Amino acid sequence: MPKSSLGDLLRSVPHKLSGNPGIEICDLSYDSRKIDGPGTLFAAFVGARADGHCFIDEAVRRGAVAVLVSKPVEVPEGVSVVRVDDTRLALAEIAKAFYGDPSSRLMATGVTGTKGKTTTTFMLSHIMNASGWPSGLIGTMGHVAGGDLEPGVNTTPEAADLQGLFYEMAKAGRTHVAVEASSHGIALGRVAQIDWDVGVFTNIGHDHLDFHGTVENYVEAKASFFRLLGRFGTRPGKLWPKVAVINLDDPDYRAMADAAQGAKADVITYSAEGNRGNPSCRHLGATDVVTSGKGISYVAHWLEDGAQSSRAGSVEVHSSLMGRFNVSNSLAAIGAALALGVSLQDAARAVGAFPGVPGRFEAVDEGQDFAVIVDYAHTPDSLANVLETARGIAEGRVICIFGCGGDRDRSKRPLMGSIAQTMADYSIVTSDNPRSEDPDDIAREIAMGMSQSGAASTGIADEGGRGMWKMILDRREAIYEGIRSGRPGDVVLIAGKGHETYQILHDRRVHFDDREEARAALRELKTNA
Repeated sequence: MPKSSLGDLLRSVPHKLSGNPGIEICDLSYDSRKIDGPGTLFAAFVGARADGHCFIDEAVRRGAVAVLVSKPVEVPEGVSVVRVDDTRLALAEIAKAFYGDPSSRLMATGVTGTKGKTTTTFMLSHIMNASGWPSGLIGTMGHVAGGDLEPGVNTTPEAADLQGLFYEMAKAGRTHVAVEASSHGIALGRVAQIDWDVGVFTNIGHDHLDFHGTVENYVEAKASFFRLLGRFGTRPGKLWPKVAVINLDDPDYRAMADAAQGAKADVITYSAEGNRGNPSCRHLGATDVVTSGKGISYVAHWLEDGAQSSRAGSVEVHSSLMGRFNVSNSLAAIGAALALGVSLQDAARAVGAFPGVPGRFEAVDEGQDFAVIVDYAHTPDSLANVLETARGIAEGRVICIFGCGGDRDRSKRPLMGSIAQTMADYSIVTSDNPRSEDPDDIAREIAMGMSQSGAASTGIADEGGRGMWKMILDRREAIYEGIRSGRPGDVVLIAGKGHETYQILHDRRVHFDDREEARAALRELKTNA
């Protein structure tokens, strides 16, 4: 762990200091519970549910020698107080200095968008590793820094944690890193002090409006990420100009491209709909797309300045990933790899060997004569995508088990209900992570969308067509019901939690893994057959 004087850490931070600038800082923290021993700088964040200023006494008792605050506080003698306007932004700058600006020693790619971030970052990291460039990874599933994948808390960690992970990666000899840049992480300044080399935009869907308020604000948060590409200018060993890789198939692509070009970044567009890019941009397009229950295949065309150049060309891409949306995800990863210097052929070869991401259209197979799929889909668009994919591989019916998280965007609940009712033969509305909300209330809001679409309140589709549904709040029982209902050729889709191994019930986190529950149900079904 590095060490630094408080004064050195504050050199580029507008502040008012009361205390000793020479005091040694050997750790940074924004959580008083995690301070363990003397020498810590504690940052008091003002959040939606708690104010860190209320925990300064605890932080000092645990060893904080300095506190970063945005309002007047009283502290014991000997504790330094640093007053700033915004503690989050200030800690981001401090962390950059504390860890020695580690992103300057890595080629950093940030992937933002509603859907596809996890698959794209995993795939890009896989491509870079296969190309001989050791790559770190940060996102929803956790992080790969010095060793294997380790669990994390946030999709995009707080700034101090993010800088610390970059520091570990550089120390471990990694040369590249792929990061999921969530809209929360962007809006809260967690990524502002990273020297990004490549930015990737996947898409905009209906999500996080509880935080951003409006779709316009949500789009702006994503666009602001691409303005960061010009923040640090040219630096030795870093990519210049920076590169933005943008999904031309998304209606909001222009906002991202404009932001990137305003930051003097080059733009690469990609499209799962073929070679329809802007002649002034480099473009990666897919033709001859084939999707099946065995995966996807297409021909990728790499065009520079509207034509195939000596560096451009075409290559066949084959992947075991299923669903047309993974054509787009793989193009995004290939586009970022091209920006980082990987050849089209090498990128395509690595995509073909990519094993997939846990909890992303993951099959659970116990020898049954129908498919069981677990997926993280938790937004209207992602649920529609996986149901479309399930329909494409189903020889019989599609059975969908899903819910919505509590204390999150309520407006998407009836939308997801309507999508499930329209696209599945039989839907089971259940509990997801209810958090502080009553699971019954959440399920009823989902059911509003289903009822408005003419769904029956109970029952199962048999010979009568799609749209039947029932409500089973106990998620374990809902999974068992869905699997007991499976027939030869059916697809049973368990959506919403994917890789997660827990349920959040009020303030408790209890173990729960959709894949484990599905396996247990399948084994029970086999035993009772």
